[in-house]
Amino acid sequence: MTQLYSSVKPTPMLKDELDIVIPTIRNLDFLEMWRPFFEQYHLIIVQDGDPSKAIKIPEGFDYELYNRDDINRILGPKASCISFKDSACRCFGYMVSKKKYIYTIDDDCFVAKDPSGKDINALEQHIKNLLSPSTPHFFNTLYDPYRDGADFVRGYPFSMREGAITAVSHGLWLNIPDYDAPTQLVKPLERNSRKFDLSLRYVDAVMTIPKGTLFPMCGMNLAFDRELIGPAMYFGLMGDGQPIGRYDDMWAGWCVKVICDHMGWGVKTGLPYIWHSKASNPFVNLKKEYNGIFWQEEAIPFFQSVTLPEECTSVQQCYLELAKLVKEKLGKVDPYFNKLATGMVTWIEAWEELNSAEGTEAKAPNGKSE
Repeated sequence: MTQLYSSVKPTPMLKDELDIVIPTIRNLDFLEMWRPFFEQYHLIIVQDGDPSKAIKIPEGFDYELYNRDDINRILGPKASCISFKDSACRCFGYMVSKKKYIYTIDDDCFVAKDPSGKDINALEQHIKNLLSPSTPHFFNTLYDPYRDGADFVRGYPFSMREGAITAVSHGLWLNIPDYDAPTQLVKPLERNSRKFDLSLRYVDAVMTIPKGTLFPMCGMNLAFDRELIGPAMYFGLMGDGQPIGRYDDMWAGWCVKVICDHMGWGVKTGLPYIWHSKASNPFVNLKKEYNGIFWQEEAIPFFQSVTLPEECTSVQQCYLELAKLVKEKLGKVDPYFNKLATGMVTWIEAWEELNSAEGTEAKAPNGKSE
């Protein structure tokens, strides 16, 4: 079986075809741990909060740095669709990238180790996930049949073994679980780590999420094919001035999954793991999530019942159709969804405008190439 992880600096895969997008409000010292894996890739850093605050980035990285002033300058009035004071601002990085693939990671996520103690090259595993097919139409009980050492099980239709294009690779985490605020409050000491028997927590598997099944997408360790699904990776209107937070990646995940199902593409989840180092304040999170906890009980059945028309043959068409349905159906739940639907339309307009024209207006004034 091919060794998936290495503590030795790897030969970069897709070096010129992938951007790493990082939202942040602080100095990016965490990049030192990722240097062996990230240094040869291009970084797009989206600075949230006060644009006058200078953040430090370790030497040796090739990057572009955007702050709120840059977003306003580049998008003009359409900048209203990009969230402020929320990690949802990361989706601006998806918009300005010109690469085929995106990997996004939070600045409190460190390199994890596999059960043998070796560093996990999360980026390499995501790339392997994206470059191999998915099986959304028929579940293989040995998980991902395209991994080295695996195969299709008896009874799997031969006509379906070619698989589907993989649009999204959703990675997991060790140490601090990705819990909502109520669960954080009742399980304050819960950890997913070697100290608490890693053998029961670390699952060496990748699986395709079946067609018709939604999932809670976490944006802290995520990769996707930007050319395929990028226009649907909108993290919504969250944070400052909005009645909800911490549902940005959830919203994008629901939209993306519905569209991938419609287009016949796959979404993988499982490996790779990263080490999530910081538990956020559950009381602050509860304030952000309060409305979402109620609204998701309406939003999830909505997405489960959505059927996109056959004439929607592009992601942009699918997304605009979803925006229309969000306004029609979820606008009755709360006026926020009318605003969100408008933001979804504005996002597609900005995406089209920025990605259909070449020019220097999309460049950050403060970048560095080594």
